[in-house]
Amino acid sequence: MKKGLIIIFLLTGLFTSAQDFEYQVLFEGIGDNREFTREYSMPQTILGTRGAFELGVAIDNHRLRGGLSHLFEFGSDVDARKPNLTLYYQYLDEEKEFLFGAFPRRDKIDFPLAMLTDTLLYYRPNIEGLYGKINWDWGHQLGFVDWVGRQTEVQREQFMAGFSGEIFHKNLFLQNYLLMFHNAHTLYNDPPLHIEDYMGFAIQGGFRIPENLAVQGELKMGVLTSIYRERSVTDGYLTSSSFFAEAAMRYKNLGIKSVMSLGGGHKFMMGDPYYRAKNYSRTDLIWYFINHEKVKGKFNLSMHIVDWETIDQQQQLSIIYVFGK
Repeated sequence: MKKGLIIIFLLTGLFTSAQDFEYQVLFEGIGDNREFTREYSMPQTILGTRGAFELGVAIDNHRLRGGLSHLFEFGSDVDARKPNLTLYYQYLDEEKEFLFGAFPRRDKIDFPLAMLTDTLLYYRPNIEGLYGKINWDWGHQLGFVDWVGRQTEVQREQFMAGFSGEIFHKNLFLQNYLLMFHNAHTLYNDPPLHIEDYMGFAIQGGFRIPENLAVQGELKMGVLTSIYRERSVTDGYLTSSSFFAEAAMRYKNLGIKSVMSLGGGHKFMMGDPYYRAKNYSRTDLIWYFINHEKVKGKFNLSMHIVDWETIDQQQQLSIIYVFGK
C-alpha cells in the first residue's frame, strides 16, 4: 500500500505543472440492520464509515487518478480491513466513456439486486478491470469486466462481465441486463474443485412519469432468467425464469419502491440470496432526509416476503458526502 501511495503522489507531482489538477473526497456512513431468515440470507448488522480520496490530472478529455478507499466497521480494529487502492485512466466526452484500472463502482453500473447485491458497495467498492459506455439521444449501452482473482495455488480464477442499457421514446423505455461470472479452480486443483458458470439476463419495459409533475417514478416489468452449471456435477445447464416487475414513486422527501420476482428461483454468484426463492417480493419505504447538492441522506425500511410465508425486515441508513473539483 505504501508503494501505491508513492506512485500516486509521484504521478501527481509529475503532471500537475502541465495539466489540470483534480481531487475528490468521499465520506460514506453505512447502517444496515438485517432481520433475516437464515435459510435465505444471514441476519446481521453492518455499521461503519468509508473514507475515500482521489487525486489526479486531466488534459482535454483524458484523466489519470489515484487514491485510497477504506471501510472502518464499528467495533473492529482500524486495520481489520485493508484499504482498497484506486488507480485508473478515464476518457470522457458527451457520447462515450472509457475506464481502465481500479475505479469506484458507485454510479457506474446499476444492476438489479437479484444479479448484484448491494453489499458489493460495502465490501468491494471498486471495479478492477475496464468499463465502457456509449450514449445516444435515445438511449445508452455499457459494458464492464471485473477481475476478481488470478489463479494461484490457493486462489480460484474468478472474473465477472456484464452489459446493460436502455432505449427510450418519450416516457416509454426498454432496459436490458446481461451478466456472467466464471469461477474456475485453483492452479493444481488440490483439493479438487469444479468449475462453475453463472449467467443470466433481464429484460424489462416500462413507463416513467413525466418530469414536470410533482410526483416522480416509473413502472417496469419483464422477465429475469438465470443459468448455472457446475461442470461434471450438474446435468448440463440449470435454467430458471421468473416474471420480474418493479414500481417506484417519490414525492418530495418520501418514496416507495417495490420489486417482485414470481415463478422461479435464481442463482447468481453475487446476487441477493433472497431471489433463490421461487416467489419473492420486497417493498421499501424511503425517507430522503438530506438533499443537499453535495450531501445525500437516505433511510429505508424494507419488508421481504418469501414464498408468501416468510416476512423479514431490514433497515438501511446511508449518508454520502462528496466534494472536489
